[in-house]
Amino acid sequence: MGVRSAKELAVYIKAYRLAMQIFEISKRFPPEERFALTGQMRRSSRSVSMNLREAWAKRRYPAHFVSKLTDSDGENSETDTSLDFAKDCGYISREEHIQLTGECAEIGKMLGSMIQNPDPFLLTPDP
Repeated sequence: MGVRSAKELAVYIKAYRLAMQIFEISKRFPPEERFALTGQMRRSSRSVSMNLREAWAKRRYPAHFVSKLTDSDGENSETDTSLDFAKDCGYISREEHIQLTGECAEIGKMLGSMIQNPDPFLLTPDP
């Protein structure tokens, strides 16, 4: 049997896991970053999997599906940029940065593949 829920997609699982890692790591950020980098990084990282769920709900319409996947990819790129700021501000180590941005890159490749070839994920109309 095929994938029945977006929660079963490998890219969703990776994106969700990354958002949870970022949540835990961002607890160490200084208080003055609460409404800036901390909040923004948490929102963008969570939006990757949230937009995947929206895309899944819209997979009956190819253009809508790809649009939401593109939103997800954009949020992933934003998360990657936030990780650069976190490293350069000294909030995460070089090793953490390498690991986390590596996850972003992998998620980006998976999303890119889905965007380029959405057909296997689309709902087919009933005859």
